[in-house]
Amino acid sequence: MDSELLHSPAVCLAEEEEADTSDWNLPLAFMKKRHSEKIEGSKALAQSWRMKDRMKTVSVALVLCLNVGVDPPDVVKTSPCARLECWIDPLSMSPQKALETIGANLQKQYENWQPRARYKQSLDPTVDEVKKLCTSLRRNAKEERVLFHYNGHGVPRPTVNGEIWVFNKNYTQYIPLSVYDLQTWMGSPSIFVYDCSNAGIIVKSFKQFALQREQELEVAAINPNHPLAQMPLPPSMKNCIQLAACEASELLPMNPDLPADLFTSCLTTPIKIALRWFCMQKSAKLVPGVTLDLIEKIPGRLNDRRTPLGELNWIFTAITDTIAWNVLPRDLFQKLFRQDLLVASLFRNFLLAERIMRSYNCTPVSSPRLPPTYMHAMWQAWDLAVDICLSQLPTIIEEGTAFRHSPFFAEQLTAFQVWLTMGVENRNPPEQLPIVLQVLLSQVHRLRALDLLGRFLDLGPWAVSLALSVGIFPYVLKLLQSSARELRPLLVFIWAKILAVDSAEHRTMAVFILAVIVNSYTTGQEACLQGNLIAICLEQLSDPHPLLRQWVAICLGRIWQNFDSARWCGVRDSAHEKLYSLLSDPIPEVRCAAVFALGTFVGNSAERTDHSTTIDHNVAMMLAQLINDGSPVVRKELVVALSHLVVQYESNFCTVALQFMEEEKNYPVPSPANTLEPCNLTPVRDSPAIPRLRSVNSYTNIRAATTARNLNKSLQNLNLNEEGGPVTFSPGNLSTSSSASSTLGSPDNDEYILSFETIDKMRRVSSYSSLNSLIGVSFNSVYTQIWRVLLHLAADPFPEVSDLAMKVLNSIAYKATMNARPQRILDSGSLTQSAPASPTSKGAHIHQAGGSPPMPSASSSSLTNEVPKPPTRGGEQPPTRPPYTPTLGGQAPHSHQFPRTRKMFDKGPSGSEQAGDDADDPGGHKAYMNANLSTGLCDWSAKYFAQPVMKIPEEHDVESQVRKEREWRFLRNARVRKQSQRITQRGVTRLDDQIFINRNPGVPSVVKFHPFNPCIAVADKDSICFWDWEKAERLDYFYNGNPRYTRITAMEYLNGHDYSLLLTATDDGALRIWKNFADQRNPEMVTAWQGLSDMLPTTRGAGMVVDWEQETGLLMTSGDVRVIRIWDTEREMKVQDIPTGADSCVTCLSCDSQRSLIAAGLGDGSVRLYDRRMGANECRVMTYREHSSWVVKAHLQKQTDGKIISVSVDGDVRFFELRSPDSVNVLQTVKGLTALDIHPQANLFACGSMNQFIAVYNSNGDVISNIKYYDGFMGQRIGAISCLAFHPYWPHLAVGSNDYYMSIYSAEKRLR
Repeated sequence: MDSELLHSPAVCLAEEEEADTSDWNLPLAFMKKRHSEKIEGSKALAQSWRMKDRMKTVSVALVLCLNVGVDPPDVVKTSPCARLECWIDPLSMSPQKALETIGANLQKQYENWQPRARYKQSLDPTVDEVKKLCTSLRRNAKEERVLFHYNGHGVPRPTVNGEIWVFNKNYTQYIPLSVYDLQTWMGSPSIFVYDCSNAGIIVKSFKQFALQREQELEVAAINPNHPLAQMPLPPSMKNCIQLAACEASELLPMNPDLPADLFTSCLTTPIKIALRWFCMQKSAKLVPGVTLDLIEKIPGRLNDRRTPLGELNWIFTAITDTIAWNVLPRDLFQKLFRQDLLVASLFRNFLLAERIMRSYNCTPVSSPRLPPTYMHAMWQAWDLAVDICLSQLPTIIEEGTAFRHSPFFAEQLTAFQVWLTMGVENRNPPEQLPIVLQVLLSQVHRLRALDLLGRFLDLGPWAVSLALSVGIFPYVLKLLQSSARELRPLLVFIWAKILAVDSAEHRTMAVFILAVIVNSYTTGQEACLQGNLIAICLEQLSDPHPLLRQWVAICLGRIWQNFDSARWCGVRDSAHEKLYSLLSDPIPEVRCAAVFALGTFVGNSAERTDHSTTIDHNVAMMLAQLINDGSPVVRKELVVALSHLVVQYESNFCTVALQFMEEEKNYPVPSPANTLEPCNLTPVRDSPAIPRLRSVNSYTNIRAATTARNLNKSLQNLNLNEEGGPVTFSPGNLSTSSSASSTLGSPDNDEYILSFETIDKMRRVSSYSSLNSLIGVSFNSVYTQIWRVLLHLAADPFPEVSDLAMKVLNSIAYKATMNARPQRILDSGSLTQSAPASPTSKGAHIHQAGGSPPMPSASSSSLTNEVPKPPTRGGEQPPTRPPYTPTLGGQAPHSHQFPRTRKMFDKGPSGSEQAGDDADDPGGHKAYMNANLSTGLCDWSAKYFAQPVMKIPEEHDVESQVRKEREWRFLRNARVRKQSQRITQRGVTRLDDQIFINRNPGVPSVVKFHPFNPCIAVADKDSICFWDWEKAERLDYFYNGNPRYTRITAMEYLNGHDYSLLLTATDDGALRIWKNFADQRNPEMVTAWQGLSDMLPTTRGAGMVVDWEQETGLLMTSGDVRVIRIWDTEREMKVQDIPTGADSCVTCLSCDSQRSLIAAGLGDGSVRLYDRRMGANECRVMTYREHSSWVVKAHLQKQTDGKIISVSVDGDVRFFELRSPDSVNVLQTVKGLTALDIHPQANLFACGSMNQFIAVYNSNGDVISNIKYYDGFMGQRIGAISCLAFHPYWPHLAVGSNDYYMSIYSAEKRLR
């Protein structure tokens, strides 16, 4: 084969066109998300956006050391010099008045940003005044933030020792104030603003002192005598924020056009200073007529976005926020820009301070330090916005023309839109995201912004998490309350995206949002109940859109979860009956959601009435019908739903459980299981080295393998310690135990009361024993039937389902045995015959001599008078158990003491009788079953909304790797078909060239070639081995997980043309589907279900036989039953039962999808043809009765005029025309056939016999090969043939024999 053929899909298209497209058109089975991923919610992204510690700055200390009129000695001022403080010239009034006015102004400037804080001014203070001020503010602020603003323009510069300066009382001296003391008084969290020359020194000293504190504390922690050890822990200074006007070596700018407190102006009046600075730049000359005086007259208010001043402020906020979000690390951005309103404003304004002050060779400093932002490109957008605004000023002020709004936001949205057309996860995030957020508040741009935001969020969870990091959440929350109808659909989309991380139609998303709102949230449930949501949801149940049906059901289930008034509202609307229709929905997820909803419907814990009990029973019986649903997700949800019922009616279930345990103990089950070896994973083999089986991912808890559920032990012993020694009791097999430690194990180590084997036996006992002796509960009561359903589910082939069911059953078994434990019986003198105690009369249980209550008993009881003895040792027999006697009133002895709605975790009836029992058990037993048992269904369903809706799925993306691999596989398939066809058309004259032989780990029972890979699957009784027949190496060997008394009787490759899965069928009717086999990964079970429910293993049966139609996704199943059951793998449900009309088993199936025909060979020698398009009574269209014995193989040829070829054990091969009642040809082969296969392409058939040889025939009945010996050194004789199979395309024949060997034969080399 040319190598290029592998790569170029265009080659050979002319001749291979049909073959190529045929693969593309084939549907794939079991490849939905429910098969490929775990049913659980998204792994939550670390929610860095959620503020765990929102803070407020509640107190502000304004400390001004101006000493107006007196310059400090260490600063030489220029002349003229910057004089304005808080936009006031201090020399324009008396010094004292100037100081007070400046203080008042500074407070007003801060109040613009945080009006609710407590402000305290300290003008030209002493050290004591500062101390008093700081300590009182910290005391009032408690854990909140305090701001300390220091203006040191009238005192010397800070010292390198970490001191700032204040005054003495008479203003004759400058007094140093240590930053260390300031830290002590201010505490944490705090923010410090230093507006003075060399301010960077303070920042450095502050950090050194903070470090020194940490070290002192560490020393104190080790040394208890340290003076700090007795003191309360001072807060860490790590949470303190500092803003300083300049570096340690820099002086403040003295330019007379600027204010003296330039840093404070930038922080508190940013727009005013930004405009002044803009006018001072050379570029301002391009804006004619704008002067500094004119700037003072800009109309509008800062907080009114419709005015020029308000719009500039809004644009300024958007730009500084955007710069910060793009430059800062995410966690720092959250801390400084999203945690505290005042801190966020100061930091936004600090970015402006950096830009302006750097232009005067002054570098503002912050702690935590920010990356430089003064050169960011967004500042140019700011300059442009200012330019556009100022250019309108002269005409607005002089002529009163209308103000034209800035195009800034529209342009930024366009830039965001451009990014969206190109944006992908690994590119830089769009820098306009924070602006989109700002725009959500503007009615003009809101609709467009929401649309773009929705498209951005649709890129996936990473985009949602970016948007949340910007702070989208409160904005969208606010918009939800908006009355604008046109926003609803966009908001719903965005909400669904947000809620799914932490479009189908808008209704689905709306229901999803509501389902999230009512999820375990009583207020939400009440609101939705009042909003008539139940009725609205019920109307949507029949909607054609499956996702909507699914979410409507989940939403209903969540509304009435533990909320009784909603349940009764549902009852009035017949909600449960309307939900029944969804139990047969074609989409498994919808069935699953309906089961969830009905489960929470019966799982309500309010007081029970007869009416509600009846409803619960009806729901339970409806749910029970899903016992054999094809989807494990549905069955898992079913176990959880039934567990709610079990919790509600615990005492009734305890009664049933005890009775079943009793039956199980007394009833010998005629099961092949009893004759097998005790508990081996695979049958003991005579091979010297049995290879270890691969462990399997989804089978970490394979039943047969776990020692915990040891199959031969019936019941875990229960110990009951009282003064007289332990009395052991267990309902299945009474035995004693010397160790007090063997009390009931917790489920963590799988030490179940009911082992898997016990449950399995119970299940089979219940199916064919009359169980008439059931106490007080009629044979067919709901409880009995639900118990049977749970027993059945505990034997489910899908491990997760059976595990859940085992938990529920054992939980009840545990309760039942704990409640029915025998009490110590007193000597005959005190043994009185009394009627059973009623729930109220606790008098019958007073403690008597031995401190333990008597056993309640019925008047008819004949209790033994002896006290049970201490445990026996060694081989002695265990004590016999007193006969189990029903009480009056027809309930079990324990059940009358329980209220009807007991919970799982109750210790049982209250009262003194518990004291003796639990004395030795302070912690109480671990409960097996959590009362809120649940599957991950709802969270898993919610993941849908986190996935991109608008993006092409990978398999449809022509360039994706998935697609390329698929193209490669389809080309390989075409090549195999073409080359094998060439060989078979030439005619195969011999078929005895042994191309592979190897010893299989188990006796081969079924072999199956992969249609296109050189891989063959060989099943023994309960495991599957994979061989590469070209390289002659073993690829894999793993355990199929079927119980010991069952065997694998059929295998099929599903999706063999593409991503192959392996189906195994066992003779108990179970089907399992595996993936990831034979490729160095751990095999995983994709799904498993009970394909045929009423099969009972027989000594010589056909087991289960299957045939698979890839084209339709239908699976035909039959065997030791009287029907052919057809499963639709797309819907994972049974679609048809065709009665066979015979009294014997079906031994083989062969179907033809083109003609909708199924041919079946039967054990009585008949071959029957069915047309599945017809009704059950007339679908059998032909019966051929020419064979006199068991049909080994019936093959329906796939061509339009294809015949049926059938072969019986006697070796007669018959050819039937479909329309003719008699055979058209008969050939005789060897007698005593054990295996036979027919090559679908090459007109060959091979027979294997007990007599240790294989004969290969052509269609004329001529023997072309007779194989009796293996090739090789000794030429050993072939063992009795156990199975054989042809390759679907190549002329290869695989043969498995009872001597464990597996060999493959092929046509002569020259042909190949």
